[in-house]
Amino acid sequence: MTGDNTPQYDGVGIWGGGAVSGIVAGVVMGVIMHFGANLIEVLGGLVPGPDPALGIGWVVHMAISVAFALVFAGVVSRPSIRESVIDFTDFLVAGLIFGALIGIIAGGVVFPVAMQGAGVAALPVPFLPIPGVAGEFAAAVIFAIAHLAYGLTLAAAFATINGVTPARVSDRIATLE
Repeated sequence: MTGDNTPQYDGVGIWGGGAVSGIVAGVVMGVIMHFGANLIEVLGGLVPGPDPALGIGWVVHMAISVAFALVFAGVVSRPSIRESVIDFTDFLVAGLIFGALIGIIAGGVVFPVAMQGAGVAALPVPFLPIPGVAGEFAAAVIFAIAHLAYGLTLAAAFATINGVTPARVSDRIATLE
């Protein structure tokens, strides 16, 4: 930290921290999506190939998670943003906003385009025990929760890697020195 309370980043903290944070957040989000509604397998089903599987879905999901994490790292480390995203709570708020935005973009633009490209007319939700519109709504809620969890986890991990911890933790560390 500098005298003006602004976190200082280096290339490893930004890009390495972004990549590691993306892996951590991608796993958290993937677990929610997989066990919540089996959405990771649906993601794998959108990849053209002979037999899309759960493994393909995880590979695609993790690659996207790291890519978005690098975008987050690049955005929050910009000098104009650094002035506003200073403490751990600021990072969590930024993460929630980021998670919500990518959820809207992924669910409203990217996923429909990928479905069209894969020749899928409707979301295949027979994996849910709830039929019809209720099942699609449940999948959408899980999708939203997963993206918010991604944003929170991403921000918390990125902040921690870059030395920004919750105030109570910082206070405890300072008393140990």
